Formats: sequence, structure tokens, C-alpha cells
Amino acid sequence: MFSPAYLDHNATSPLRPVAFDAMAEALRAGGNPSSVHGAGRKARAFVDKARRQVAALVGARPGDTIFTSGATEANNLAVLGSGRRRILVTAVEHDSVRRAAPQAEVLPVNAEGVLDLAALEAALAASAEPALVAVMLANNETGVVQPIGDVVRLARAAGALVHCDAVQGVGKVPVDFQALGVDYLSLSAHKFGGPTGVGALIVRSGVPLSPDRLGGGQEANRRAGTENVGGIAGFGAAAAEAMTPLNVTGLRDELEIAIAKIDSRIRFYGAGATRLGTTSCFAMPGVTAETQVMALDLAGVCISAGAACSSGKVQRSPVLTAMGVPADEAASAIRVSLGWNSHRADIERLIEAWQSLYIRVTKSDISHTSSRARAA
Repeated sequence: MFSPAYLDHNATSPLRPVAFDAMAEALRAGGNPSSVHGAGRKARAFVDKARRQVAALVGARPGDTIFTSGATEANNLAVLGSGRRRILVTAVEHDSVRRAAPQAEVLPVNAEGVLDLAALEAALAASAEPALVAVMLANNETGVVQPIGDVVRLARAAGALVHCDAVQGVGKVPVDFQALGVDYLSLSAHKFGGPTGVGALIVRSGVPLSPDRLGGGQEANRRAGTENVGGIAGFGAAAAEAMTPLNVTGLRDELEIAIAKIDSRIRFYGAGATRLGTTSCFAMPGVTAETQVMALDLAGVCISAGAACSSGKVQRSPVLTAMGVPADEAASAIRVSLGWNSHRADIERLIEAWQSLYIRVTKSDISHTSSRARAA
């Protein structure tokens, strides 16, 4: 029985062994990090160590790092806790940002999925009310990287705060909180080999943040609730190992070159912009994403549709829609995403399985066309 070629790291990345070991050690130790006795102090030591490791990964101060249950909570905490009623978001933001502020003003992107900076500038100038601008670092479907430096420059000139959902970028490319200049930065452990159910929000010192829950005053009164010590320990260990950026762009390029040779009509969404080297999004003409996902799964390859909701059903991608991709084409888009344990063999298996499906579909189409012609 062979292991599947796992190419769905943007959904979740397999747990790194060092993260597993750190979690096991913390869970065996037990203790509540708010307790003052020896067991509590030992638990606190795990949390403090992880806070330093996570902060170091993104060039932040440990004291600015708030542990959460994941990126969804971190995004909600930033958007709702900023104190700003006026929210500006891009049309390609994650649902955890968009749904946290359903009243938000939506900023358009171009055909490559990059924020229209002129639209942002005009929106900021349209009202004197202080705003929060939410712009992700890199898109989860296409890997397109947004011009965060320009966003911060425009926001500062207008007195706006900036939140950056950096979930897909952290652990894959170097991310420096101080250099980015944003006020809030969200990240999630399981996107780069840490455990699920734990994330963090980095908050610039002096920036407003209202907690969204009340309790025992954990996380310096910014996020109540007993810390997930085991998860946080695994998060820290994965962060320490992720200090070395991934080097998989060559594999992504090999995939796209091979797919383009199979069918030169294939469009790689966002390829004209700066992208993460981990992500490729493209469509097989006339074949739904769901069919491709299932066929590749049977061939031992794990990938995602262009957009998958929490229930696992395939839905039309709002990201590709915002980029102007026709509905029928977007319905055929799949996402391939690489990570810390990706190998060339994974890409080779994907290419073989995708080509096999493509040939079957093409032959079927030709056969149906010939049958119709004979019947006519």
C-alpha cells in the first residue's frame, strides 16, 4: 500500500515530527499555566517558550503575541476588536474576515487577483471616519501575494489601521511583522506543520484591541480561557523549524510546465503576479473540480478544488469570480499546494494521474461527437 501524494498543504500541512514530540512532552507534563505551583510553572514554561518561537518566526515581540484557537479566531479578534466601525476588505479575503464584517466595503482586485491600490486610495479618501483595512498577505487559492507595503503607506496617510491575514505566507516565505508595518497579523499553526486548533494574533504595541470574551484574564487580558498548552508547544516547535523558508518553487514550476504541455490552453490563475512558490491553481476544460478531486484521490493524490467550504462541498470560488474568471471555467479549477514534506515524486504522480483523466475525458468527448455526427 503506497502513501498518497499529499498536495493540499494550503488546507492543512501534515504535522512535523518535532511538533508531535513537543506536544507529547507538554501533554505528559500536564498542569495549568495559570497555577503558581510547580506543575503550573512547568506548563507556563512551555507556553512562554512557544511564544518566543512564534514571535521569532515573524519578527515580532513575544509580548505582542496572543495565542488563539486558530486563524479564524485571530481574524475575528482583529476585525471586531480594532474598534473601527468602518472596515475595508479585498474581494479575495478569507471568509473568516469577510463574514466577521458583513458590512465591510469590498475593494476590487485585477485579473491577476492583486488589490487595486487606486480603489483603496479612493475609498480611504471618501470618508473621514477612521477605518480598518484588511488585506491578506497571500491568497489561499492562487498564492498571489498582495502589496502590503503600499497598503500600509496608503492607510497611514489616511489614519487607518491595517490587519493582515498572513496564514498562507507564514512558514513558506520570510515574514517580518516590523518590516511589514501592519497593526495586526494573523497566523495558524497547521498551515506549516503545527497542530490544528491553535493560532496567534500579533498586535502592534499601543494599537487598540478589545477582547471578544471575558474570563480569567489569560493572554494579558486579551484572550480569556486556559491556554491549549499541548497545541501551543507544538505550534512553537513547528515555528522554530519553519524559520528556514520552503524551497519548492521549482517543483511548482515543473508541474505547470508539464500541465501546459498536455494542454496549452490551461491558464494558471495569478501567474502574472507575484505568487507563493507553493501554490498552483488551474482548470481542466469541461471537467468539474469535484470530478478531478475524486479521480485524483482514487489515484492516490490529494488536492483541493479551487474553493472548498467547511463541509467539504465544492462551491463557486469568490476569489476566481473577483478575478473575472468565467463561471464555467472557475467550476473546473483545482488547487495544488506544496509544503514542508513535498517531493518531486508527488508532482510526478499528480501529473500522471491528471493526464490520465484528461485523456479519458478527451477520448470520451471525441467518441460522443463522432456518435452524434453519425446519427445526424
